[in-house]
Amino acid sequence: MIATPVVAQNDHMTTIAIPAQPGAIALNTGGVAGAKAPEAWHSQYGSMFARNVTAATLTPFLPDPAKATGTAVVVAPGGGFQSLSMENEGWDVARALAARGVAAFVLKYRLHQTPQDLATFAAPPAAASGTNRPRPDASAMMADIDPQIADARAAFALIRQRSGEWHIDPARIGMVGFSAGAMLTMATTLRATDVKPAFVGDIYGPMTAMTVPADAPPLFVALATDDPYFGNSGFGLIDAWRAAKRPVELHFFEQGGHGFGMYQKPTTSTGWFDEFVRWMTMHGWVKPAG
Repeated sequence: MIATPVVAQNDHMTTIAIPAQPGAIALNTGGVAGAKAPEAWHSQYGSMFARNVTAATLTPFLPDPAKATGTAVVVAPGGGFQSLSMENEGWDVARALAARGVAAFVLKYRLHQTPQDLATFAAPPAAASGTNRPRPDASAMMADIDPQIADARAAFALIRQRSGEWHIDPARIGMVGFSAGAMLTMATTLRATDVKPAFVGDIYGPMTAMTVPADAPPLFVALATDDPYFGNSGFGLIDAWRAAKRPVELHFFEQGGHGFGMYQKPTTSTGWFDEFVRWMTMHGWVKPAG
């Protein structure tokens, strides 16, 4: 499981009731083939996580109309496609964007099935701790996410369909993802050619080089040097974006581990969100269109 923040908080997983999700809109993209385990939620690190999601939803967080910029962002939480960090990498990010005048939409995408029993799910593999933890095969993970890409495509389609109602410029819809959500963000950008996000944010996702089209959107990347999964995998993604002569910004923080999201930590990685907003401001997305 990828989204494992290094924070001084309770890392024990505790089953919780499925929380109310007011405003969540069903995307009607289908279910999960062969699914038997129902959706379940747990708490960990003082945050809430979802598992066994079989029906994708999109939850809007709209800004005060007096602050609205017309820009929107689809927020894709991480969790190794086995869980979703709905609070730290979803709702908290969306609320912070809405406070800056940016409409945010948390995508609860479908997940691979995991054991219904939380204790079984939580049991770590034998070599999954410390410096011996296995590095996830990002290429294999990204090759098997067609349902999740369909969920992202449906999210963009819905936002554009209701852009007038939500006071959004259809040409100013971006996407930001965390860990596995970053993988989904990049796959949606490069494989779902009808989506065409205006900009994308890759927060502690793989740094593997990709084929970058000539019209690729501006890219913002944030990663910590001590990330146990991707901190020592080079900068192929950045090099590929630069080779294609497309805008790219990288923040490579000294400390932060993996999964820092919106957790308030005593590391400079906590400042990634402010840097992301500054980057958006530089490009003119955090001000009213026109």
